[in-house]
Amino acid sequence: MRLTRVHVDLPLAEDQPFDLPEGPAGHLGRVLRLGVGDACVLFNGDGRDYDARVAAVGKRGMRVEVGSARAVANESPLSITLLQGIARGEKMDLILQKATELGVSAIRPLHSQRSEVRLDDARAAKRLAHWQSVVTSACEQSGRAVVPCVAPPEPLQAAIRGLPPGGLRLILDPDGSEAFSTLGYAPGTPVVLAVGPEGGWSPQDRDQLVEGGFSGVRLGPRILRTETAGLAAIAALQARFGDLA
Repeated sequence: MRLTRVHVDLPLAEDQPFDLPEGPAGHLGRVLRLGVGDACVLFNGDGRDYDARVAAVGKRGMRVEVGSARAVANESPLSITLLQGIARGEKMDLILQKATELGVSAIRPLHSQRSEVRLDDARAAKRLAHWQSVVTSACEQSGRAVVPCVAPPEPLQAAIRGLPPGGLRLILDPDGSEAFSTLGYAPGTPVVLAVGPEGGWSPQDRDQLVEGGFSGVRLGPRILRTETAGLAAIAALQARFGDLA
């Protein structure tokens, strides 16, 4: 039987009992109805899973005993950073969830000229916290023990400037000079994939991306929505250069 995996944003150590934070405690106790003696798996993003067992359950908390730790070797050898134009509502949640399941290393939400979603500072902070929780939940479900970082929303130009030098930089473009089936790649090279918002990239956006070293790559003969395009591209990259066999 598959054990419940729960993310805990705390240091974890073998053979160390501790009280779970309110969120994980409530999920295990009130939602999943775990009781004393029941087993679960904890992870905190350090690349390991920690076997644990419920030691005590109170009205407002839960104490667990941590057993052995084991390395989780399911991270892709292909490092993909997704630059994603912010999509509306549940579409953005879907992108973050599925991109995490497909193995991306980092996600950088961005505003571009045709973005339909504009966030002030207060809304951006709340949305960022929500997005990170979506990614964390996707790691719980998919078995990943390394949690991809979701960066604060930023303008396209700032996102480009903030990228580390080098790497393979791609824009999805039906008129691109490259195709995924013929794309050249040197093992170990990080990939940055830029996917536009629902309104697509403007000519100004494209100019900024090209100046930032991005090249166009084609993804089939059909026009895909933003919530489909990036996920299809990530899957294509993982199938060719990563760990999707």
